Amino acid sequence: MPVSDEVYSSWSRLIRIEVLGKVLEVPEDNLLLRQLAYLSPAIAMGRYCWNGECRYCEIHYRREGEMGGETAALACRVKGFTGMRVTQIAFEMKYNLAEALAAAPSAQTEPPPAR
Repeated sequence: MPVSDEVYSSWSRLIRIEVLGKVLEVPEDNLLLRQLAYLSPAIAMGRYCWNGECRYCEIHYRREGEMGGETAALACRVKGFTGMRVTQIAFEMKYNLAEALAAAPSAQTEPPPAR
């Protein structure tokens, strides 16, 4: 069952983010948890509290091109952005996103070797 468009903040295009090495396209200008629910309705129906208390949506991410440490956050409190690289996600999210991640193309983090 798809998630109703009424749960999203206004958006006009999809943006690319990377989650666990996979490229996903999600609605711009939305909380990351809502963006991921766009790909996996199980998230919208899952055990998430949506107010930062349960911590089932804990992630670690970095910005594209950033070589430093990762930032810890809750997906219900941070908006996904173009170039976001989510490197760790809570077990509950990994479980709910399994099909979407399996179907998504892999991100190329290193350029292919020169010939």
